[in-house]
Amino acid sequence: MQKQMKWPLILFAIGVFMAALDNGIITSSLTTLNASFGVSPTWGAWTITLYTLGLAVSVPIAGKLSDRYGRKKLFLIEVALFGIGSLLVALSTSFTFFLIARVIQALGGGGIFIIASSYVLSKFPAERQGTALGLLGGMNGVAAILGPNIGAFILDITGNWHWLFLINVPIAILLFIAGIRYIHEEQELSRKAVDWSGIAVLTLGVLSLMYSFSNLDGVNMLQSLGSPNFYGFFLAGVVILVLFYFLEKRLEGSQREPVVSTQLLGIASFRWTLLIAFFSGAILASVIFIPGFVEQYLGVSNTASGYWFTPLALASGIGAGGGGYLVDRKGPIWTLSVAGLLSAIGFLLFPLWVEHIWQFVIASVLVGIGFGMMLGAPVNVLVTEQAGENNKGIAVATSSLFRQMAMAIAPTIFAGFLARSFSNLGSNIQQGLTDQGIQVPPEALQQYASGGAASGSDISSLTEGLSQIPDPGIRDVLLQALHQTIGEGYSGLFWSAVIFSVLTLVAAFITGRQRHKEKRNRVETASTN
Repeated sequence: MQKQMKWPLILFAIGVFMAALDNGIITSSLTTLNASFGVSPTWGAWTITLYTLGLAVSVPIAGKLSDRYGRKKLFLIEVALFGIGSLLVALSTSFTFFLIARVIQALGGGGIFIIASSYVLSKFPAERQGTALGLLGGMNGVAAILGPNIGAFILDITGNWHWLFLINVPIAILLFIAGIRYIHEEQELSRKAVDWSGIAVLTLGVLSLMYSFSNLDGVNMLQSLGSPNFYGFFLAGVVILVLFYFLEKRLEGSQREPVVSTQLLGIASFRWTLLIAFFSGAILASVIFIPGFVEQYLGVSNTASGYWFTPLALASGIGAGGGGYLVDRKGPIWTLSVAGLLSAIGFLLFPLWVEHIWQFVIASVLVGIGFGMMLGAPVNVLVTEQAGENNKGIAVATSSLFRQMAMAIAPTIFAGFLARSFSNLGSNIQQGLTDQGIQVPPEALQQYASGGAASGSDISSLTEGLSQIPDPGIRDVLLQALHQTIGEGYSGLFWSAVIFSVLTLVAAFITGRQRHKEKRNRVETASTN
């Protein structure tokens, strides 16, 4: 690879890893952060919610502005914002200041992957784009998976949550300096005026939608759907985005360039690719629950469960790189089809086969390779095929936004499977005792079942408590009932992931058909002209 391509790719890969790591790294320190600032877990959750909202806002803005002013300028701005935000977070003395700093950090981190991907798609030769995008996708996926483990490691070593964010500052400084020197400067890609009003309307619509998703409750889904905090903001977001579409449509051919080309939205293959991005986001969200499965169902200790996550992380990195290579050789549709198939098989093994750690390793490697192949290369190549040079950034940003929406919705649904399964703990215990012919007083049965039936949030403590029951017959029945309950919850989660994997496979097939049809129509149109 030529030097002028190698160095930008290395810098982009480091930037993508740094930004993607941050949201995962904080999950391991939420309890420490809440205690440090003296806030409740409900308020502490805003640490992640605001960061997610900031990412969602920054993605389309960074994508469009990089199309207008060039990727180097926007990359440097994003890295600077992320570094400044990280420093402010680390220096926070109040929770309010901490949240404001997190938003600044998110506004910087959200656009790095988008800018890096659109740079590759604009500057790299077509035969190398897949491999480069695979590297970026691999960095993004591996960082998201390993984030909690790395965060816990830093917290154990330093004993101070501030270092989770201070570590970003020197990296951001080095990236900024190296970026000035090694990333090729681009000319402004468009001379038309920026549609700032369109950016504002899009931002408001995205914020409304993402905030509505944050109010979903997986345990009481129907009740949360009827909450004004959900349907009010959801309807507002939909109305605003419909208004945005018509405002953008009026700008086609004018002196102001639309934020998103409505002609692009009218292409069937583009819309199907956005669905693939959404499904891949849901699959990535399901992967986040796998460490809990290792600890709670397979019985691996809390400290060791993170290490067993390593094969999946490595497999996802290999899958992302291999997926990029396959895109260059076989094309994005073929790659997505293989990815969906591998992911579906891997997730299918969890509820049907995995009972031991060696079985888990096999299943998780298949899942890792499968969803890793989806990250970066195939979706980004597909989504920018017909975007044109002036719309590559916003095209990648749009697909990334759909992936983020899935990652906001899916965890709530998946957590609901786990929580609802624990409402059956009492009946599972009763059935187990009946099968063994063991009589237990009703008040004792209620005490056993109430330990985790409400939420199942502290399964380790529940397991430890049940293990202290002196009667071995009752103890074994209760532990088996708990194991069965946990398995039922995770089965629903993994079957959902199988469905999303199959939907990815189906959507890839339909997208391929649409691409072929659109190419044929273009050839026919050109021949008639």
